Formats: sequence, structure tokens, C-alpha cells
Amino acid sequence: MKKIEHIGIAVKSLSASVPLFEKLLHCRPYKTEQVESEKVNTAFFITGNSKIELLESTETNGVIARFIQKKGEGIHHIAFEVDDIEAEMNRLKNEGFRLLNETPRPGADNKLICFLHPKDTNGILIEICMEKK
Repeated sequence: MKKIEHIGIAVKSLSASVPLFEKLLHCRPYKTEQVESEKVNTAFFITGNSKIELLESTETNGVIARFIQKKGEGIHHIAFEVDDIEAEMNRLKNEGFRLLNETPRPGADNKLICFLHPKDTNGILIEICMEKK
């Protein structure tokens, strides 16, 4: 894994949270996007060498909505950038980690993504991601 690519934060409302993060980070999001496959709207900020992804559910029973119902708004996942997502998925599977998807799937910000089961990572949802080529 190369670096932390971004930290995903679950929010109830982008319209309420984007202004808050604009004030906090002293910048505007560089991108907003709807990711139909994940049932989320996203807003991305860059601060220094780091990215923050705000995630708002587009469905009342979506993954982010269920996360917020269970745990409240807050950090949802940490994403690590990789050079070859399929090779990294195979390596992690061979190391005993359970993957939440068997093949990379499209994610936000022009990425292919895969999540690891949080029961295998001390309760932290880990995403690996790679820039689509």
C-alpha cells in the first residue's frame, strides 16, 4: 500500500456538512459526485497531502444511512492507495483477510475499490483503491 488516499466520513446531509468542512479546512470541495453503485453522494476536499470524502446516503436503507443509524455521523472508512488492486486483493485474501467484494468495483473520484471486512481489521472499515486507467 502506497499511502492513505482518503478518509471517508459519513454525514446525514452534504448541504449541512459541506459548509462546515469548508470553514474547518478553509477550502471548497474539489469534486462532488453521485456514486449510484454505492448509493451515495460525495464531496471531496484536499488539505495538504490528504483527502477527506464526505458521504451522504441517497437511500434511507443504504449502507451509509444504516451506518449513521447505528453509530452516528463520523469516520466511516480509511482508504489506502495501491498500484494494482487485483494483486493487492489476492495478497490480502492470502493473508486471511475477508474481502467484501470479490472483484474491484467502481468508486468515487475515478477509482476502483474493494473493502475489507472490519472484523478482520480491529473494527475499522478499510478500503483499497486504485486510479482507473
